[in-house]
Amino acid sequence: MIPAPFDYVAPTTVDDAVRALADAGEDAKVIAGGQSLLPVLRMRLAAPTTLIDLGRVAELRGIREEGGHVVIGAMTTHYEIQRDPVVDTHLRLLRLATDTVADPQVRHRGTLGGALAHADPAGDLAAPVLAMDAEFVLCGMDGRRTVSAADFFVDYFTTALRPDEIVVEVRLPKLTGWHAHYEKFNRVAQAWSIVGVAACLRVDGGVIAEARVGLTNMGSVPLRATEVEAALVGHPATAATVRAAAAHAAEGTSPTADGNADREYRQHLARVLTDRALTAAAGV
Repeated sequence: MIPAPFDYVAPTTVDDAVRALADAGEDAKVIAGGQSLLPVLRMRLAAPTTLIDLGRVAELRGIREEGGHVVIGAMTTHYEIQRDPVVDTHLRLLRLATDTVADPQVRHRGTLGGALAHADPAGDLAAPVLAMDAEFVLCGMDGRRTVSAADFFVDYFTTALRPDEIVVEVRLPKLTGWHAHYEKFNRVAQAWSIVGVAACLRVDGGVIAEARVGLTNMGSVPLRATEVEAALVGHPATAATVRAAAAHAAEGTSPTADGNADREYRQHLARVLTDRALTAAAGV
C-alpha cells in the first residue's frame, strides 16, 4: 500500500526539530531510522499529518565517553554500535543485544533512539538499557531533561516523551570488565523476541559482587528481575547459584498471551533463558 499524504520536514538541528514537532501538533510523527514506522505508514495503520525526519541532525549521532559514562546519540545506528570499540569495552551487554536485532539491512538503518522510543515490548534493546541503569536525555520546547530508563518506559508503545520532545541521547554507566550475555527465543522467520533476557555480572574473586538482569516481553514494559539479582549477589559464580537464581525469573511478571505463546509458557521461557544467559555470562 501507499502511505496517506503528509507534509515532510527535514530539520538540521535539535532545536529546529523540536520546533517543527511543536508546530505540527499532536498528529505529527518523528522518523529516525524508519524501520518500524515505514511499514506502519505503508499499511496505513498510522496517518500523520507531518513527518519530521531526524536523519540530517548531525548532533544526534555519535558515541563518546564522559567520565564514568558512555553517551550514545539517538540517531546512532545499530551497525555503528556493533562495531564501536568503546561500546564493546564498556557496554558489552548492549553490543551483544544489538547483534540480535533483526538483520544486517535493518541494523544499518535502524537507530538506538528510534528503537527505544518505539517501546515495543518485544524489542531487544530496552531490557539491556534498563538493566544497565541508562538515562535518556530528552529535548522539548521547555529545554532538556533527563529521565531514567526505569521511568522512560510507561506502557505498550508508550514512553515518558512529551508531545513536543525527542530523544537526544542515551547515557549509560560504564560496566567495564562485567560479564554479559543476551539470550532470546524467537520464531526462525522473525527476530522479535517471544522472551529475551539481558544479564550482566561483576564477579570478584569468584563471587558475584553485582548483578543486573532485564527481561524482554514479560510485560508491557521491560522489567528488572530483582529477585534473580538478589539471589545472585554475594554467592559464588557457579552453575548451582545460577540455577537457583534463575528459578525466580518469572516472579512479579505479567506477560501477555498471543499467537506466539501463552502466559505460562512465557514464564517458563523466562526461567530457562535466564539460566542460559547467566550461565553464558558467568562462564560456568
